[in-house]
Amino acid sequence: MVTTDDVRKIANLADIGLDDEEISEFAKQCSGILEYFAVLDTLDQDKPLVHERYNILREDEVLPSLSQEESLQNAGLKEKGYFKAPRVM
Repeated sequence: MVTTDDVRKIANLADIGLDDEEISEFAKQCSGILEYFAVLDTLDQDKPLVHERYNILREDEVLPSLSQEESLQNAGLKEKGYFKAPRVM
């Protein structure tokens, strides 16, 4: 179980200012999450995640799409047939 002291310590490490009501609420929420993980730990992990008899993935299929000109018609900035974005650095 997550205590309010645990939440205070984590909030302090993360430099997050929380009042007592928020700390209490976060302690309850974190405890609930950890309880759910305990339930997940009881599940049979030997079962495959995908049913072996069925392929749930669809086949790749080429479909018509926009031309380059249509794709760029509403672009704010474009250069040499490509979208242009402002420099980040």
